Amino acid sequence: MAEKVADDKVDEVVQALTRQGKPPAKDYAGDALAEIERNLRRPKYVTSFDPVWVPATVEEATPAFYRNGWTDGLPIVPPTRRAVDRMLAHTDWAPDEIVGKMPPKWGKATVEKIAVNAVMAGCLPEHMPLLVAAAQIMCDPAWDLYSTQASTNPGAPLLIVNGPIAKELDINCGFNIFGQGWQANATIGRAIRLMMMNIGGGLPGITDKATHGQPAKYTFCIAENEEDSPWEPLHVEKGFARETSAITMYGAQAIHPAIILDNTAESCLILTADAMCMMGTDTMYYAGIPMVILNPRLAGVLASAGYSKADVKKWLFEHARVPLSKFPPNSVQYLKMRRAQYDYSSPDAMIPAIDRPEDLEIVVSGAHGSWSVFLPNHAKHTPPRTLALTLKDGTPVKSIGEFRG
Repeated sequence: MAEKVADDKVDEVVQALTRQGKPPAKDYAGDALAEIERNLRRPKYVTSFDPVWVPATVEEATPAFYRNGWTDGLPIVPPTRRAVDRMLAHTDWAPDEIVGKMPPKWGKATVEKIAVNAVMAGCLPEHMPLLVAAAQIMCDPAWDLYSTQASTNPGAPLLIVNGPIAKELDINCGFNIFGQGWQANATIGRAIRLMMMNIGGGLPGITDKATHGQPAKYTFCIAENEEDSPWEPLHVEKGFARETSAITMYGAQAIHPAIILDNTAESCLILTADAMCMMGTDTMYYAGIPMVILNPRLAGVLASAGYSKADVKKWLFEHARVPLSKFPPNSVQYLKMRRAQYDYSSPDAMIPAIDRPEDLEIVVSGAHGSWSVFLPNHAKHTPPRTLALTLKDGTPVKSIGEFRG
């Protein structure tokens, strides 16, 4: 019953946003969600449809959509029928095909609904294939988006793009990869968040119970800097050919930078290991699969010193450890519950940040500089999942233009 109600509501939202005129109103009086909404200081999420139209301008659309709880708080692009159709022209999926059901409300992620949110986010039509692939991963129960959507944790899905399409779409892999100023990064990541809200129902204070959240919950999208990396890129490490274009989705907490002022291999390893040892992260209590992002200069320094990517993982596994004596006494019981394989008999026992070297992901991205970045994982629920960009029938593509019918 709950699934049917969620599907009906999301279908009505898409219908309202993509056609002129007034959709039929429905009465959902008494819905528990409405009662929760009345006690929250945030925009109303429409459960009983008032007449909705597609405003012609951003100035008209933004306040209307905000009042109805359909935005992330930022201005949106009106998802007119014409704009949505331009998005749909860049996928060989039919508009009404269901990519999957997105938690926590299990709304049906049809291709048209993905396109609506892409338009609202300001995406280019060429971005559509990446969003369909991202939805495939997020709707896979094995990836467990539910744990990210309905949690007090500040985790957010990070999209990493590899292969020729990353360059073709001009996805930033250099200066300020997690910051402002790049249309592809900003809008693709934002569309993923809008999908999570408008299809999956991840609504702040209702289903999304993040205690603080983080800015990455607006947008979280980068490309790997393959050209400047001394090692194989992420998608090659996962078994794909270098010329394959692929996306990786990863559930991460906020970035934690480490500065390496002397740019030596020794300092890079020691200080990155130290950044991995923050006792308040999910990584330390759940282990899981955290990620280190090295800028090309530091990756080059390590490679010049004879370190392969596997060598770096092994070194960090052996040295990113915290003595049991540093943990608050009452928190040790939680470590024992989730990581029972370690010795807790001595205060000098060393607890590693990861359980195995291969559990650490290393990505090379950003500009040359003196920083590495540690990304704690969101528990073990949403580990990196890599998917090649293909046509619907599985045919690999070399260019984004191949998605056009």
